[in-house]
Amino acid sequence: MAFFDLSLEQLQHYQPDRHEPDDFDTFWDDTLNQARAHDLAVSFVPYDAGLSAQDVYDVTYAGFDGQPIRAWLLVPKHVAKPMPCVVEYLGYGGGRGFPTNYTLISSAGFAHFIMDTRGQGSAWQRGDTPDAGANGEPQFPGFLTRGLSSPAHHYYRRVYTDAVRAVEAARSHPDIDDRIVVSGGSQGGGISLAVAGLVDDLTGVWADQPFLSHYRRAATITDSAPYSELAKYLAQHADQVERSFATLDYLDGVNFAVRSTAPAHFSVGLMDAVCPPSTVYAAYNHYAAEKEIEVYAFNGHDGGGAYGVREKIAWLHQLLD
Repeated sequence: MAFFDLSLEQLQHYQPDRHEPDDFDTFWDDTLNQARAHDLAVSFVPYDAGLSAQDVYDVTYAGFDGQPIRAWLLVPKHVAKPMPCVVEYLGYGGGRGFPTNYTLISSAGFAHFIMDTRGQGSAWQRGDTPDAGANGEPQFPGFLTRGLSSPAHHYYRRVYTDAVRAVEAARSHPDIDDRIVVSGGSQGGGISLAVAGLVDDLTGVWADQPFLSHYRRAATITDSAPYSELAKYLAQHADQVERSFATLDYLDGVNFAVRSTAPAHFSVGLMDAVCPPSTVYAAYNHYAAEKEIEVYAFNGHDGGGAYGVREKIAWLHQLLD
């Protein structure tokens, strides 16, 4: 993919108008209060993954509407406890898989909590959590158009709530202190931005090429999935365009970014057709707290690959040691 979006100089100053519903804060306060009316009901069951350097736990906790959400927790052995924790959210279509997929963060000396994404986990990595809240209305295959009729029904209302409760579940473990970094790439990066706007005492936010931001531009600038799901849905529901975007305004990373309080590291690939650079910069330039962005000029949707992994470990040590 060649350069197709704004120039880097334009991106650095790209701060589009936000479409923020008047009741945005009330909507999310009510949503989280409803979730917290249910006991967190977290369980940490020791799991034998064959790893000698980490204690592994199969986690279940109550997410949206008290529905059970699965997760993994890896706690490094021979590290002073309690310790900080990285709460990770996964990319589109993937589930939590197996603990052996996640040894890097704990090998660096941090606890690592990996949230399963409800209803996903059959595209590139298996999952174990159903989407019990789906209301059955028509959708284009995927998750972005699931529940577009209203923010109360939309899929990501449930996922973002699960993600906030994941932070609470991680903090409830005796080996974990109050220092929480939320982290993810693509969908996981977008979820991290939502949590950054909903939880005011995070230690840090790592958002690689975040998805789920600036939907109104994303749907018109790329033919790549998942944003193409929106265009294909709206082609068949031409009378619902504004209603659909009005729903997504409650779920837009740009509107969460302005509420952020924790220092953040973003990354962007200037050849990324999946999450176009202007959608990443829209969230980054609106991000209210301390921030930095790593630009990979010739990379696509890979967060800088091995260079990005190296950068992440160094950033975590700088922030948490």
